[in-house]
Parts: sequence; structure tokens; C-alpha cells
Amino acid sequence: MICIDGNWRAAAAALLLATGGSAMAGSLGGPLELQDEGSFFVNGQLTQSTHPGTAVGGISQSGTITVNQMYVQYRIPKTVSGPAMVMVHGSGHTGATYETTPDGREGWATYFARKGFPVYVVDHSGRGRSGFNPTVINRARAESNAALLPDIQIAPRERAWYFFRIGATYPTPFPGSQFPVEAFDQYTAQLVPNAEATLPGAGANTVQALGALLDKIGPAVVMVHSQSGAYGMDLVRARAAKMLGFINIEGNCAPVTADEVVKIFSKVPLLSVWGDNSRGAPGP
Repeated sequence: MICIDGNWRAAAAALLLATGGSAMAGSLGGPLELQDEGSFFVNGQLTQSTHPGTAVGGISQSGTITVNQMYVQYRIPKTVSGPAMVMVHGSGHTGATYETTPDGREGWATYFARKGFPVYVVDHSGRGRSGFNPTVINRARAESNAALLPDIQIAPRERAWYFFRIGATYPTPFPGSQFPVEAFDQYTAQLVPNAEATLPGAGANTVQALGALLDKIGPAVVMVHSQSGAYGMDLVRARAAKMLGFINIEGNCAPVTADEVVKIFSKVPLLSVWGDNSRGAPGP
């Protein structure tokens, strides 16, 4: 047995830091000074699960679990000079959308925090670190009833290639594409299943959770992407008074009546952003 005392541990740690620091280039565009950083959950609800999974004893016994919760990661800059920003990802993604880009550049989560904006990045209810409800899957297995299984989508590389307009046909990129195709492996590694299909209400839970988040942190600018475009519009309907702005990044849409435009949507500043090769392109 080899024993290492505290001094050796400290020296070894210092050596690792010194030699490992240059192994990967940093992504930040400048110093990031925070007064706080952390995470929490909103919108969690207790429910009884009849099939939480096979226990050690071999029997799946019922129990109480939390569902519909939404994970929120926050960064509060040392000096706050702008409004809070809530960043919501799209289909097949998590909050990693707003972290380091696939080719190693700084993401918006830290960029906005460096510029003085409190940043709150979420994972949809039922997605990523928010977790999902395996009850229906375990029940289908226990009862040998495949009809109970939800349709849980994930974007294959080929679909992601044309949905997100890297190219019309995989693996050929559009001429002059802005996407760093050499980092496509890194990009597809962040794609996850839309496991909110295991929750009654599916995406509606995320809208409710976003409302709970605004109730907790106060007024904010809400930025959405793709699938979350419709979620953002429903959030305007539910929390217009707490939305300082609505940034819709290539978001899908939902019908809005003329009466809603006058009474609700006209009161929330809107910025809609579309990227290259978007005209006539397919997409979620």
C-alpha cells in the first residue's frame, strides 16, 4: 500500500493544474466575475408511481416521486448592469445549447453573465437534468404491453443536418455555411431524447414551470429556441407582466388572435431572429 500525506497531495494537485491548464483552450471571451452561481428546481409535484422500477427484492413497489420539475442553472454577475435573462432550449436539446459551442467558443450563458446580466438556463420539464417519469415504461414492461409505451423522439445525425440547415442532404454542407462542420460530432453528442413524452401534458409542463420561475426570480427577458417558440408565446399569455422582453430564436409558432395582439402581445417587446439558409427549409 502506498500512502501519500497532505503535502504530497497538494503538490500533486498543483502539478496537475500546471500541466493540464494548457491541454484545452479556454472558451471565455474575458474574465467572468460572479457573486453567485448555482441551481434549483421549480414546478415539482408529488405523485404516486405504481412502477418506479424493480427493487432489489425483485418486486416493483409503488412509491411517491417528483414529476414535472424543471432544472434551472443560474449565474449572477458580480456587478449587475442588465435585466435577468432566461434561456430556453429547443427540441432534442438541453440547456447545453447556451453553454460552450461545439467548436469551443463561448456560449451565451457565460457571455451574458460577463456583460452584467443575471442568467438562468433551464432544461425542459422531462428533459435532461429535469428528469422524466419512467413509470409508464416500467409498467409497459411489467405488463408486456407495448401499446403503453410513449413515442420518445431523438434527432438522428441525418435529420439534425437538414433540420438545423447545415446542409440539404447529409453530410454535404450548404455553400458558405456558418456552422463549424468539423465540430458536428460534438454537436450531435449533446442531442437527447424528448423524454417529456413520459409526462401527462408534455410541453405544457415547461410553460407552467417557466411561469413558476418568473414568479420566483421576478421580471426577466425570456429567450427561446425552436420548439420553445410556442412555449414562449404561451408564457406571454400567462405572465406578460413579468416578461421584460421575448427573444424568439427560430422558434415555432402558435396561432394568436387579433384580440390577443392588442391586449397581450403588444405589451411585450419581441425580437424574432432567423439564421442563414432558413427560407423554405424544413424544421421542427
